[in-house]
Order: sequence, then structure tokens, then C-alpha cells
Amino acid sequence: MIRAGVWRWFSGVTKVTSRSSRSFVPLSPSVPAHSERYKSGTLPTSRSEGDILASPNLKAFTYNELKNATRNFRPDSLLGEGGFGYVYKGWIDDHTLSAGRPGSGMVVAVKKLKPEGFQGHKEWLSEVEHLGQLHHPNLVKLIGYCLEGNNRLLVYEYMPKGSLENHLFRRGARPLSWTIRIKVALDAARGLSFLHDSEQQVIYRDFKASNILLDSEFNAKLSDFGLAKAGPTGDHTHVSTQVMGTRGYAAPEYMATGWLTAKCDVYSFGVVLLELLSGRRAIDKTKVGVEQNLVDWAKPYLGDRRKLFRIMDTKLEGQYPQKAAYATAVIASQCISEAKLRPQMPDVLAILEQLPVAKYANSPTSSLSPKSPLRKSHPSLLNMSPRRSPLPSSQMQSPVLKSPRGR
Repeated sequence: MIRAGVWRWFSGVTKVTSRSSRSFVPLSPSVPAHSERYKSGTLPTSRSEGDILASPNLKAFTYNELKNATRNFRPDSLLGEGGFGYVYKGWIDDHTLSAGRPGSGMVVAVKKLKPEGFQGHKEWLSEVEHLGQLHHPNLVKLIGYCLEGNNRLLVYEYMPKGSLENHLFRRGARPLSWTIRIKVALDAARGLSFLHDSEQQVIYRDFKASNILLDSEFNAKLSDFGLAKAGPTGDHTHVSTQVMGTRGYAAPEYMATGWLTAKCDVYSFGVVLLELLSGRRAIDKTKVGVEQNLVDWAKPYLGDRRKLFRIMDTKLEGQYPQKAAYATAVIASQCISEAKLRPQMPDVLAILEQLPVAKYANSPTSSLSPKSPLRKSHPSLLNMSPRRSPLPSSQMQSPVLKSPRGR
């Protein structure tokens, strides 16, 4: 049962917390960027590149080591490709972290940037800096890096189930059960809450389905920190920055003003919740009219229990708890609302954790098969027979205001 205090806030009795007011981002682009009311935060003095690369938590690989680890970046080692470059499967020794023989040692994912790709040295270094310092079960682990000449590579833990995007949208992918969808939402919320509540707040800025990776037990972890930014400090309400991210996920007030707050991540989280509910992409040009934009299409149904089934993913075949689905829809609605009315991520996490299905999803005895049975709440709108097929790993990318399908 949802805690009374949390539910009162969730129901709108309590509007916003003091921190919410502090980080309010005005929606009007006509407000001056340096007005007295809304001060733009100045990022703390950055560490030098040498200090970042000298992190004791990371191994500095040579290019030849990673060539050997990936079998010379052979095509059959390729896991994914995006605007940034390529991701290859490789092997390293568990103890020395030196290149291992294929099939032995620790499996890793090696991200190799294209010199002409969307991510340059700045984004590469940002990822090394953030993942070299931040450690949490719901953040992908960065093992090391390579910087030789024009070669920039990153070495991560291997996430065998690939990206949430592939599971939701890839043709022929086996549908995720309701339980797994809520588990993924919880894990992602924990990762974002950790970033936002860190001593130096970190704004992720590129939260989306393709950046949520899944391990063998469907534990979700956030990846790709190339666009991450330090949050505002002191009495500052936001950080002014160049607008970057992915269309459909980026908060509208951020796109209009360039003013970045943690509430921008909350909006993106709401969009991913809608993707989990509906099985639809944030932006889908194959649809017509309002249905091209998931937020615009779904909004009218989120607060209506009787109409919610119209946006639910037909691949669930009606196997989801009505109350939990409605509660999740209302959470999503709060997250995509006007910036000043959005909750903070710790509040969102607290609400999600109170859902009965959330407790089931985190039980060590729960079934994590992609299609596990739950109480049938609605008849299936389509008689779909899910097909099992191999699922490739994530296709990560982070170009400036890119289309989520522009790979």
C-alpha cells in the first residue's frame, strides 16, 4: 500500500517541495537569461584532463591491447553502432585487465568513437570524469579508457541483455513482462536519484531507452555520460548551456531556454515511463498527426482509469495490474507536467517503490522471464504471439538534438 504522506503529495494535495521551487525553470523563452530572479549557476572549476585520466579507479589501455581484446575490431565482435561510433565485444583478464583470449576472462564492451562522430573529445572526457568518480549499482561500470593520437575508446562492463530500446522496439524482440518493466523503471529511478542527490549534483541530460542497459538478470543501469553536467550550486536555480539531447526526451523548457535543471531529467524519465507503458517510441515518424509524439498522444488518457487501456502496450496482452498501471501513468503525467509542478527524482522513486508490483519485481524469488504471467486486467486488443529471437546489445548515441531513430 502506498504510504499516506507520499500518496498525498502524489495526488496533488501538496504541490512542490522547497527544492522544487529553487530549481524552477520558467517556460517562457522571453525571460532574460541573466535576470535577477533566475540566476544561472556557474559550474565548479573543472579538474584538469591529466587529473581526470589519472583516476586510480580506471585502467589506461593501449590501443593495441584493445585491438587484441576485440580481435582487431572484427565485424563479428560488433555489438552496436550509433552516431558516436561503434561498440565491440571484447575479453580481458579478470585480474590484470590485460587483453585476453576470446572466450576467456572477463567480457567487456569497448566503445570506439568515430573521429567525425557526434561525440568529440569533450564528451569522451566527460564520461571518463563522471564514471571514474561515480559508483552505484544502477550506473554502468567504466573499467578503463584509451587515448592514443586520434583514438578515443572506453571500456565498460558487458551488459548481455543490451538496451531497453531494443527490448521495447526491435522487430521480433520478445515482449517484456509488466514486472520487468516496473523493475527497469525502479532501477533507472535509483540511478537518476543517486546522480541528483550526490554531493555535487549531476544532471544526466540524455536519459532515454537506448541509454538504459540490462544485465543478465534484467537489472538496469544508466550508460553514456557524455552529455552529463554538474548541477547548479548555491542559490543558483539552473545551469545555462547549449541545448543538447534527443528529440522527444528533452524537456520543452530546456529546449526553449537552454536552462538546465534536474527537473529536465525528471521529464525524460516520464517519457521513458510512457514508453514502458505503451511500447511506443517517444517520436515515431511512421505514425500520423498527434500520434507521432508520444507525450502529446498519451496525455489525455493518463488521468482516466477507464481510458488508460487505450495507450497500454498490446504486447502485454492485458497482463498487468490495473491499479499499478494507473498509478504508473499518473507518475508519468506528473513527470511530464510543467517544470515547477514536477516532482524530484527521490520523490518519484519513493512512489514507485510503494507499488505492490515493485516489491514483487525486487523479490529474489520472482520470475524475471520477459513474459511472466500476471493477473489479466484487460482482454488483448491484438492476438499477438511473441516470438523469441536473439537480442543484440545497445546502440548508444548522443548527437545534438538528434532524432531517437536517427541512427
